[in-house]
Amino acid sequence: MKSCRREFITGSVIGLVSAVFSPVVAYAADELSESDPSAVALGYRAEASKVDKVKFPTYAAGQECVNCQFYQGSASAKTAPCPLFSGKTVEGAGWCKAYVKKG
Repeated sequence: MKSCRREFITGSVIGLVSAVFSPVVAYAADELSESDPSAVALGYRAEASKVDKVKFPTYAAGQECVNCQFYQGSASAKTAPCPLFSGKTVEGAGWCKAYVKKG
């Protein structure tokens, strides 16, 4: 029979470990594919330099996910989550028509 103290300590250790590793799990999301329906809807491209400027006239050179207000990673991160693509990460060098410059 386990004592209440042992159960408390075990539960506390499990809770602490899961709290420490939850940020790691948050970044283990799948990378967004250009063929994903939400990516197609927003014209997402993994490389901003490959954006069709005729189809997306709002694109301007220098606009990349890494300098968009929605990009949830550091400026040096190759990929990071984007709230527009729930549960997916985007390329820092990518672009979509929802781009808004960080201010």
